[in-house]
Parts: sequence; structure tokens; C-alpha cells
Amino acid sequence: MRIGTARAVAAEWVTHNASREVWFRGAYFSGSTVGMSDEAKLSPASDVDIVIVTAQTEPPLKLGKFIFRDTLLEVTYLSWNELSSVEEVLSSYHLAGSFRVDTIIADPTGHLRLLQTQVAHHFAVRRWVRRRCENATQRVENSLRAIDISAPWHDQVTAWLFPTGITAHVLLVAALRNPTVRLRYLAARGVLDDYGHSGLYNDLLKLLGCVDLTASRVEQHLTNLEHTFDAAAAAAKTPFFFSTDITAVSRSVAIDGSRELIRAGNHHEAIFWIVATFARCHKILAADAPHLLNVHAPAFHEIVADLGITSAGTLIHRARDVIQFLPRLWKTSEAILSANPGIVDK
Repeated sequence: MRIGTARAVAAEWVTHNASREVWFRGAYFSGSTVGMSDEAKLSPASDVDIVIVTAQTEPPLKLGKFIFRDTLLEVTYLSWNELSSVEEVLSSYHLAGSFRVDTIIADPTGHLRLLQTQVAHHFAVRRWVRRRCENATQRVENSLRAIDISAPWHDQVTAWLFPTGITAHVLLVAALRNPTVRLRYLAARGVLDDYGHSGLYNDLLKLLGCVDLTASRVEQHLTNLEHTFDAAAAAAKTPFFFSTDITAVSRSVAIDGSRELIRAGNHHEAIFWIVATFARCHKILAADAPHLLNVHAPAFHEIVADLGITSAGTLIHRARDVIQFLPRLWKTSEAILSANPGIVDK
């Protein structure tokens, strides 16, 4: 399917569903399709991300992934309050990218269109790019310092993994590229290659703990994940914000997308999402099928141990390693920012 067709399907869903709600304030595209041409092909391992803006201060749990007219959509709700200030959006690394081009699906108040125009105008201004890099860097440090070692093991791993992965986002933001979620390491490798800083990539992989893993070992972990994924998808009842990532509908993203990466020679780049999915599956099992935890625990412990993490103590040590790496990451990001021909001073 072409991106343009998928966008038309997404817009149809918004028109016939979310736009009829009294709290509806607009909708726009986000995620990996932002900036892609209508003629580009949508990967079978990708979805179309839609953000629904709601008048509610506390938006509902995201609707998540589902199939509509043969297209995999992912719908997230966002409070109107988070988009009230152009300056706040320009400073937010996870919000600004959605407004660098026209992504508006519906805008009954006219506010989103105005916001998008202003954000697009200032998006590449150096001080705003630097603020977004700072925003991402601060999120890494704050999150890693807040890890709760009394939490269940799967939650501890998640609390370490995602902030560690934001190191890739810092680089993508400096390069004015989409801070994609699942493919963040592949995208960061491209940035470092393009700007002559390839040597830093091994350091990112060392922080993640996968630099020495072979393709065959990663594929074995993925095979193990398949069993855990299917068990969690079958057992899931408790709603989590990621619940629809662990369903039969989403299997093409979590499993097939990871296998596609491995077989393309990007096994290191597949590890992040494999571990994230493992941890999410175990959170579901803990809530809805605790009798299956022991059955699937060895596979999860194996992959985490392969990353060099065997206890809360080693996990905290690894978190400190990432924090200590931040000055070097910042220096490289500044170098990319300075060399980026797309960045302007005002």
C-alpha cells in the first residue's frame, strides 16, 4: 500500500469516528510516515500514527493499533493543553517533529493549522533545535536517575531500556530527522555515518549491551520472544498503554519487523524493540497469567543477561554508564548541529 492511500484511510477513520465526539479538537499524523511522500510504500511492519487532540485535561488511554480498511492504524490521544504554546511544542523533541510539515487531518478550531505553520517556520532555527536536544538529553538523565529497583524485574528493565534508547533520539533531533521509536538505532547509525561520527555508534551499542551479539543469537532471542508474545497476546485482559502492541494484529510489527531487520544485516538494531516487547509481554503475564511467568521467564532473563544485566545492581551501574556518556553525546550532537546545512540562525 502507498502512504497516500494509507493516509486517506486514516483520515476516513477520523471523520467517521473521533471527529463526532464532543471533546474532539483535531487530529494529525505523527510517527514514521511524517515527511514521507504519498507515493512511498508503507512497510508491512509499519503503521500509520494518528494523534487525536482532546479537550480533556487527562486524555483516555490510547486506542492503540487496529486494522481499518486493511490498514494498520495506531491512535493516541493528546490533551489540548499540551499544544497550547508554540514555544513548548518547539522545545519538545517528541511533539515538534509532527508539525514540521503539514500533517493536519482535521482542525475544527483552526488552532492546529496556526500551530503547524508557526512550528514549521521556526523548526530548523538553531536555538529551538538545541532546546529539543536538551529536552531529550534531560529526559535520559532524569529517567535513569528515577529507576525504582523495588519494581518488578520487567519494569526495571523497561525503566533502563527506554531512556538508554533516547540517546539515539538526541542525535536524530540534531540532524533534523524523525525520532522514530522502533527503528531509532538504525536511524541514528545513518546520522553518525552521514556526519562523520561513525565511531560513536559502537559506544551506543555498548551502552545497550548488544555490540558483541551475533545475528544468529539475536534471531534465537526473537524465536523465544515469539512464544512469549503469543502467550501474552492470548492472555491479555488488563489495559496498559501499550496493550495493542501485543496482539495478533501487531505481530507483523514486533515479530516480522524485527526478523526483517535481522535478515537485512541489522541484528544489533533489532535488539531494542525485541527487549522492549519481551518486557511488555511479561508485564501482561504478571497481571493476567502469572502462572505462565515461570514458563517464559528463562527466555527473558537470557536476553537481558546477554546485554550484561543480571541484577538490579548491574542495571543501576549500566544506567550510570549512560549518564556519564551524556557529555560526549552532547558534544557530538553539537557537532552535528553545527554541520547541519538545514539549520538556520533565525
